[in-house]
Order: sequence, then structure tokens, then C-alpha cells
Amino acid sequence: MTASIPAAGPSLTSHPWFFCGIGGSGMLPLALILKGLGADVAGSDRGRDQGRTPEKFGWLESLGFTLFPQDGSGIARADQVLVASAAVEDTVPEVVRAKELGCARMSRADLLATLFNATGTRIAVGGTSGKSTVTGMLGWILTETGADPTIMNGAVMKNFRTPDAPFASARVGGGDLFVSEVDESDGSIALYRPTVAVLNNVSLDHKSLEELRALFGDFLARADRAVVNADDAESRALLPRARDAITFGFAESATIGVVAGSVIESATGIAASVVDRRTGEQHALSLALPGRHNLANALAAIAGASAAGVPVARAVSALATFAGLARRFDIVGTSPSGVTVIDDFGHNPEKVAATLATLKAHPGRVIAFFQPHGYGPLRQMGAELAEVLATRLGPHDVTILCDPVYFGGTVDRSQGSQRIVHLIGAHGGHAEYVPAREACADRIVEIARPGDRVVIMGARDDTLSQFAQGILGRLG
Repeated sequence: MTASIPAAGPSLTSHPWFFCGIGGSGMLPLALILKGLGADVAGSDRGRDQGRTPEKFGWLESLGFTLFPQDGSGIARADQVLVASAAVEDTVPEVVRAKELGCARMSRADLLATLFNATGTRIAVGGTSGKSTVTGMLGWILTETGADPTIMNGAVMKNFRTPDAPFASARVGGGDLFVSEVDESDGSIALYRPTVAVLNNVSLDHKSLEELRALFGDFLARADRAVVNADDAESRALLPRARDAITFGFAESATIGVVAGSVIESATGIAASVVDRRTGEQHALSLALPGRHNLANALAAIAGASAAGVPVARAVSALATFAGLARRFDIVGTSPSGVTVIDDFGHNPEKVAATLATLKAHPGRVIAFFQPHGYGPLRQMGAELAEVLATRLGPHDVTILCDPVYFGGTVDRSQGSQRIVHLIGAHGGHAEYVPAREACADRIVEIARPGDRVVIMGARDDTLSQFAQGILGRLG
């Protein structure tokens, strides 16, 4: 189906596109959306050249994407537009060849903002944590209620995943409505002009809190309507920047909240009575996702949908069939010996804390495997991450860290996972440093016993899902 993006449409389909790193979580959905608009899209990816996730690249080729080795051979015409993240180095062959030919270059964020800002109704989901889940929830609510939205997500949305679309991190809709998560880590959140801006939370991640306050405050100020987390002090402090705002959360002051004492948790889901304090109406919500953080995500999505004109009752009803996202507390399975393996995207202190809180709400030892998503982020938030891993787990739990993910390029690798293990120990936690990831799998299989939950955490590496599945198979 062709999306209705009036101002962007003709100019975006009149020339060919080339995505450097087309398999990335931010690039893939954009490539899918452009292809859905009718554009000619090709690309390359270092992961494809290294033989990682061949099923993903095979699927892209089946959809008509032309894929090349990352050697510059795919850049052959001056009218091609190169899409590459700001972090891509000038020495990458595609960048070198594009400069030689005089090709235009756009960043991922510039292209997404162009698509997003040209749409009639624009819902942007921002915040340090929960963006992908709230975006998926909002997209599902709007789809179920007939809005036919285009959705840009950084994760595979299970509700839209089919045998023909196994990596459904985007949906190309026919309506004049665009839902997207927006990123603050590179400052690109400043590019978007939302009709509705949803702010989940503000906490330390890739930038300092001072920088985040400015970015998120401006984000709210640009929107026609803002949706803000009433439970998060940093988010609440930004409410004066909003022109028109509603709030969500567990706080009694929240516009969209929950009835006190109504929350019922299980190991695989959570339920509560949602109250719209503008009308006093209450609605029974049941989620097939565990954890209070997912209930908070649901409240954000319901409030965001309400700000876009969807009745609260209909939003609550739609979420009853929300299946979640891949790698967001994704239960891979339970071995015959009774060990459960969970695949999770947790990679910053807040996300990891939410995952561990969900696990520790129920009995059983936790074996937490963590693969840092880069050396830079580990320097930025390593101390806070170590404190979370030490204090949110019990004396019988264990954390295992391998070296940070590294796919090449120039980066300072002087501080790695060994430092984090030392910091966890200093906080009284129990952690082990095992440099090679496969050796970590050996260690997990060696120490796992019936009733344990093994959680595989990390970002920017699709092979973590296969890693989790491999551990489950070995535990069998």
C-alpha cells in the first residue's frame, strides 16, 4: 500500500536511494517505508558481508531491494542519494565513492524527519526508555481503530510480523498519519515537528541531563499537544514548555492513570483499571506483557492516542491484543530442565533496571548476561549501569559480561567490560567477566539450574536473538 505523504512523495521517488547499513534497526524501517512509497532502494551492510543474520538480507532481496557488498560498488550514479548515519566514517567505501560522483547525502534522521514532517497528523514518541514499545502500542491502537497509520519503529512489531514480513519494524499505511519514535542520542529529535509529542521519561543515557532537558523541552514546545509522564520528575519539570498537555502514570495527578490497588501482575502479563480523570470513566486493561514499566508504556500509548482523538475505551480495548516487540522481554522459551531464557533490548541503566525489576517480582534465580553496545556508551553510563546490576539483583543472582560489541572502525577501546565487573563487585554484586561471547554461553549452560531465568541483554546486534535461542537449545 502506498503511504500518503503529500509534500515528500514525488521528490522522494524521483531518484534512486542507497542505504549504507541497510540492516540496522534505524535504517531498515526507513528503507521499507521508502520502498513502500515506490522508490528505487538499494543498500549494503557490513553485517551481510560478515555473514550475520543472512535471513534478514535474503528477505530484503525478496522484496526487491538490490544489495551490494560494502565496497562502494553500489554507488554508480550521480543522482543516487546516499543515506548514512552521522557516525559513518568518511573512509567507508560508499562515502568515498559518493563524494567522487557528487551524490547527495542524507542522514537517517534527516530522511525520517522529511517523511514525518510532510504528513498531516504526526505523533512522535521520545524519551530515554520505552520509545519502541510505546510506538508499537500506539501504532497498533491506531491500526485497530481504522486510522491506517505509517509506523516507523526501531524494533520488530509482533502484531505486524507475518511469514512474508518477518522483520516488520515499519508499516506503510494509506492514511495521512505517521507514528514514529524519535531519537535524542544524536540530537536529531530537534528536527521533528509533531502534532502530538509523547515524552516517556528523561534520564542519563547518551547525553548529559542538561542536554537532555533542553532537547526534550524543545520537543514539547514544538508540538501542538504534549503527553508527559507524571511519574518522572524530570519530565514533569518540562511541562511548562508545553502549549497543551495531558499526563499519564501512576500518580494521582495523572490525566490518564490507574485506579489505586487495581494492578494485578503475573510472570507473563499485567492488568489494571485505567481511569480517565477528565471524565471519571474507568476501563479494564489487560496486557500480555509483564512488568509495571509496560503498564506505564500502555498508559503513555493510551494518552497519546487520546491526544490524537481516539477514545480511551477504544485504545484500552485495542491493547488487549497487543503482542509486544521482538527483544523486549521476549520469552524465547523454557528448557525441559525448567530454565527460562528471555531476550531483551536492555542496554542503559533505566531499561536494565526495568527488566530486572520485572524478573525479581517473581521467585527464581536470575542469570543476567549483558553485552555492552559499544565502548563509548560504556564510558558514558558504565558507573550507573554497574550500580543497577549490583543493587537490583540478589545475592544468589549472577551477572556475566562479555566484551562490548565491535564491528570495526576507530574507537577508543581502553575501557571495557572488566571495569564494569569491578564496579559491580564494589557495590556488593556478583559479576563475572568472560571476554568472548561464546565462552559466556558455555558458562551460562554450566551454572544454570531448574527454575533459573536467563536474560540476554544488549543492543545494536541482531545476533543476540540467535545467541539466546542457542542457549535455550543447549539447555535442552
